[in-house]
Amino acid sequence: MLHELKNRRVGMLVLVAALGYFVDIYDLVLFGMERTNSLNDILGKSLQGEALKTAVKNTGISLLNIQMIGMLVGGIAWGIIGDKKGRLSVLFGSIITYSVANILNGMVEDTSTYALLRFVSGFGLAGELGAGITLVSESMSKENRGWGTMIVASVGLCGAVVAGYVGEFIDNWRWSYYIGGGMGLLLLLLRIGVYESGMFSELKAQDVKRGDFLMLFRSWKQLGKYFNVILVALPVWYVMGILITLCPEMGRAMGMPENQLPVPREAIKYAYIGITIGDVASGWLSQVLRSRKKALTVFLLLTVLCVMLYFFVAAKSQTMFYIVCGVIGFATGFWAVFMSAASELFGTNIRSTVTTTAPNFVRGGTVLLTFLFQFFGTGLTFSLGWSNVTAAIITGVITFALAFTALWKLEETYGKDLNYTES
Repeated sequence: MLHELKNRRVGMLVLVAALGYFVDIYDLVLFGMERTNSLNDILGKSLQGEALKTAVKNTGISLLNIQMIGMLVGGIAWGIIGDKKGRLSVLFGSIITYSVANILNGMVEDTSTYALLRFVSGFGLAGELGAGITLVSESMSKENRGWGTMIVASVGLCGAVVAGYVGEFIDNWRWSYYIGGGMGLLLLLLRIGVYESGMFSELKAQDVKRGDFLMLFRSWKQLGKYFNVILVALPVWYVMGILITLCPEMGRAMGMPENQLPVPREAIKYAYIGITIGDVASGWLSQVLRSRKKALTVFLLLTVLCVMLYFFVAAKSQTMFYIVCGVIGFATGFWAVFMSAASELFGTNIRSTVTTTAPNFVRGGTVLLTFLFQFFGTGLTFSLGWSNVTAAIITGVITFALAFTALWKLEETYGKDLNYTES
């Protein structure tokens, strides 16, 4: 692995992909961290008391869903562009889109503009990771590409940790957005030294259809592979989208006193510290076991145990809540292995489409998960009205049932030759 990384072209590619994902994650979790502060600031001009708390919760879920819908749409668009025009065009286009959108996010004064910019930010953020992982997977050997993906994911996830610390030192949610957008624009300077994937360059000379998203739906085998890899990672965003991002509401429902409720920024920070360590561990495990599927099995089982821990002990104190956030973060730190599997499942002519859309469909799955959470709990006109804890548990059972079924059907991809096309 070290020999490959010493190659200037490969080393630069891994560095840029890792730093790109760093900025991507920083910007992605910003809304989760600044949800309460920003909405209290905006909505607090006309609402107070319980009305404000309810509005912050429901508006926050709506804005999170809008961001995720933007990622769904962007994932498809950037994925197709990556297979038709090249992986580098996505790296440049996505960074410009979400950097400018996040700078504008810091200027919003109403929730309608906030919603529009969260959609645009989500659209831009959708392209970064898939393009980077595709480039790394196609540029490194089949024995070592898992290490490259692990480095990209681990460095990238540190962006969430940095976002948490930035929020502590800069007590202004608007400046958090400005910093994120500014870092993205600075990153463009590094990308000048990155080259296109050799596999893609060879593919352009062939008479092969590229970037056909509908190709995934033309056979049950293709569709099954695609949805299996998506569903395997869905528990990651069940944890992040409900248990962590909505931590004040969950803490209140589990009986924590008002002055001890967890702060979203801190909960997300500690969760991502755990995720970063977990991604190193899961990536290492998949390489040692020479199996993506076995590593995913170990970490999915660990996630189930840690979710149980969340409901049983997290509410004992604010400190305990943050400890559990870190532990559950570690358990969900299998994003690198998931991304490796996604990039290895399909041929070069639709690899960018799959690798870019898959993580964004996982993230976009947050919309369905929060819908279930609100349906079983409160927030919809036809909700069942159960407690937040009951609603979260039932949503989790459904999520894990889907994930384990998909994992059982998922094919092994470790060591697979990637230099082929889909017909």
